[in-house]
Amino acid sequence: MQLEGQRLVTTVEAWWPEIFAFLHAGITNVGSEGTKRDITTIGRDAYGFRNPGNQRLRTRCAATRRARGHFDAR
Repeated sequence: MQLEGQRLVTTVEAWWPEIFAFLHAGITNVGSEGTKRDITTIGRDAYGFRNPGNQRLRTRCAATRRARGHFDAR
């Protein structure tokens, strides 16, 4: 158990500037990380396409705000 506790302390010390910035500002990069994950997944799914343009188009469409449910019709 002591080894796990020491690893936790080391990790928190290494990441403290980022942790403090989040606590202070309350801003994260979760949105950009989610988009990156979507693009990576679509890219892997579209890997077998013979036309690279279709692969790019499919990835780009998946990354738009409308495709992610953020479309505001107003």
